[in-house]
Amino acid sequence: MAEQAANLTQLLRRLQSGDEDAAAQVASAAYGELHKIASRCLRRERPGHTLQPTALVNEAFLKLVGNTRAEWRDRAQFYGVAARLMRRILVDYARKRAAGKRGGGHKVTLEENLVLHEERLEDVLGVDEALERLEALDARQGRIVELRFFSGLTVEEIAEVMQISAPTVKREWSSAKAWLHRELTARQKSAYV
Repeated sequence: MAEQAANLTQLLRRLQSGDEDAAAQVASAAYGELHKIASRCLRRERPGHTLQPTALVNEAFLKLVGNTRAEWRDRAQFYGVAARLMRRILVDYARKRAAGKRGGGHKVTLEENLVLHEERLEDVLGVDEALERLEALDARQGRIVELRFFSGLTVEEIAEVMQISAPTVKREWSSAKAWLHRELTARQKSAYV
């Protein structure tokens, strides 16, 4: 594992320095993990979602390697950025799909790990809007929720990506979940008023 991490970090640095061959090697080295992240993201979407993990990986990867201004520190940062891109892609997709739709209120219910029970496009948008408000109040908690909810990273993986301790991630995750639950419950109530 450590050897793979070091190899990907080296490839990312080569990519950053303009080595054109490095992009294909980064794709090969990172594809499996990116596909896992995409699959975790899509598990939280509605059944029969037309966007598949491979398409999500491809779109995110093109943006990752196409960003010539990126300064890649290591594999953890790379996967963190990938998770954020996948979130943006899914939210943009949901916005486009929901743009023409109108309707009444809807219920968003959370389990312990913030998995949506009702898998509707509006729910993704509601969570994203609440997450943007949380990020404005506490950027670190917002990032933890993004990495946990949208990419399904473990506490240890989040700690590595964010370069903080696992107990800090757990504490911040707990606080962020409570805040989001209050926000989404208030949103649900206002939808029925």
